[in-house]
Amino acid sequence: MPNFKFCSHAEAKFQILKEHGFLITKKQVINTIKEYDSKEKGKDNRVVFQKIFDEDHVLRVICEKNNGKIVVVTFYPGRRSYYEN
Repeated sequence: MPNFKFCSHAEAKFQILKEHGFLITKKQVINTIKEYDSKEKGKDNRVVFQKIFDEDHVLRVICEKNNGKIVVVTFYPGRRSYYEN
């Protein structure tokens, strides 16, 4: 099983999103990577994982591999109506 690391930007996102009413945990972010609904190539060598978060939103997680670890660069909720169509 891969090791997961959260960069400083990703660590800060938990509080930022909480202030906007989105309570997201590390467990939810890691679960999105492990059990994604969709996966796509991102910019450079990054990968974007996506999973349904709630009735109206998906959780999108942007990662890259570094020294055998999966590094979470950032994550954010997105509207299902935008990302699923």
